[in-house]
Amino acid sequence: MRAATSKLMNQGAGSATEAIQQALSAAGLMPAPAATPSPGSSTAQPQMRDINPPPAGASDKPAVDEAPAQAATPAQAAQAFAQDFMSRLGKQPFEMPSFQAPGFGSATPAAPLPEGAQFIDGQFSNHAGTRSYKLYIPSSYHGQAMPLLVMLHGCTQNPDDFAAGTQMNAVAEEQQCFVVYPAQTQGANSSRCWNWFNAIDQQRGQGEPSIIAGIAQQIIEQYPVNEREVFIAGLSAGGAMAVIVGTLYPELFAAVGVHSGLPFASAQDLPSALSAMKGGAMPKAGRQAPAGGVPIIVFHGDRDNTVNLRNGDEVFAQGVRSQDGSGQASAASVDGSVPNGYRYTRTTQRQADGSPLGEYWVIHGAGHAWSGGSDAGSYTDGKGPDASREMMRFFSTVS
Repeated sequence: MRAATSKLMNQGAGSATEAIQQALSAAGLMPAPAATPSPGSSTAQPQMRDINPPPAGASDKPAVDEAPAQAATPAQAAQAFAQDFMSRLGKQPFEMPSFQAPGFGSATPAAPLPEGAQFIDGQFSNHAGTRSYKLYIPSSYHGQAMPLLVMLHGCTQNPDDFAAGTQMNAVAEEQQCFVVYPAQTQGANSSRCWNWFNAIDQQRGQGEPSIIAGIAQQIIEQYPVNEREVFIAGLSAGGAMAVIVGTLYPELFAAVGVHSGLPFASAQDLPSALSAMKGGAMPKAGRQAPAGGVPIIVFHGDRDNTVNLRNGDEVFAQGVRSQDGSGQASAASVDGSVPNGYRYTRTTQRQADGSPLGEYWVIHGAGHAWSGGSDAGSYTDGKGPDASREMMRFFSTVS
């Protein structure tokens, strides 16, 4: 695996694909690649697989941009797999096609701000680097203390896109809350993914966690934030980073929201990140989150082909374990559905005194997208329960 990582970092896309194939084959995670075709032979290039499958009920048809299963050889499948993964992590400049599955339309212009509201630019720098951000100040703000929510976007997204898709500013307007959206740079990751899989970015006082925590602290110093009501949430790579930051800075954040993310320290390099994303990060003694964690709410689609559902299971279990010192937590599950939308299963865990440890929403039929979001932004699916409002509702119960 280490040799594969070195090759990935220093050589081109072809070598990266070969290295991942070899590493996965050696680990027993994928069949060994077929023999290299002789010069002059023709081998069809694999089509890229859509990150979001069609809605429930359409499983008998191939997903958009997906080749029929019988047409792909193991080598072709491995190459498409590697290209897809490398593009998402931003380590190679692949040009990805436009994914257009039902319910995942192109972005539309953002709605105008309510009168008196502001969506302003800011910047934070420390020893680990500099990141810009956008801060939403609701129209109801007149100098009073309010909660603060930090929102971490997914790969290829930016603050404006993420705000438009999640509609979190509208929820903050209703709930009277500041919302800050840190922006990942292309210099740090060419696909603007938060680097959740780097060892340096999993340590307190180091890397991106220190920058994100610093942004929150800067807002607290500049505005009358209620310091007992500071929360962090994110999607995909942003969800994985939200877990890391919330775990490392429990004195700063009162709760964490994770949508389609991964557990704390679930990867240390590219091969282990690929394995975690596609196969699910399983519990390991060396990867336990520190004790004394904070309440957590998790959303995950059970047809997510980008981040395996098992990651959602472990994010939730890990979050509960980090808080439940007594081992006497009670669990309850209920099933529900959205009118003309998805079914879901909601599991709650509480301490013996009734205080919340966490909630886990499994959305049946949903892919890799923000549940209940708006098509004004990318990676959203309006057919699911409203993750933005449910997260804000959960946060209000733990402060």
